[in-house]
Amino acid sequence: MAEEMFQGFDHTQYKEEVEERWGKDAYAKGDRWWRGLPEAERSAWQERSRRLIQDWVTAAGAGAAADSEEAQDLARRQFEWLAGANGGQEVSYGYFTGLGGMYVADPRFAANYGGEAGASFVRDAMKVYADRHLA
Repeated sequence: MAEEMFQGFDHTQYKEEVEERWGKDAYAKGDRWWRGLPEAERSAWQERSRRLIQDWVTAAGAGAAADSEEAQDLARRQFEWLAGANGGQEVSYGYFTGLGGMYVADPRFAANYGGEAGASFVRDAMKVYADRHLA
């Protein structure tokens, strides 16, 4: 699924859910950011996302520990990827760890990371990173 994550990506299908969870402002800001990207930048962002997810899946499958150098490098990349979204949004401790928890709790996200076990690895590595760099 990770390879197909952004193929034909239509963020508008999540408008209601995003507005309900995080407010109309959050959706509007993300929508403006995405629509404002030139096609080449959208493609580059999608490819970066695809590679990051695939690297998470590979590391989880290899049995990497959440606090390993490899996992922490992936968590740093995840942080930078998130910070680059929406034109450089702030990524706080709560945002970062909360998103990690959502990756496990929501099967739609977990599927991108190889299921619940892969998503749990991502969540745990993100928590270690947040404890070390965002607390």
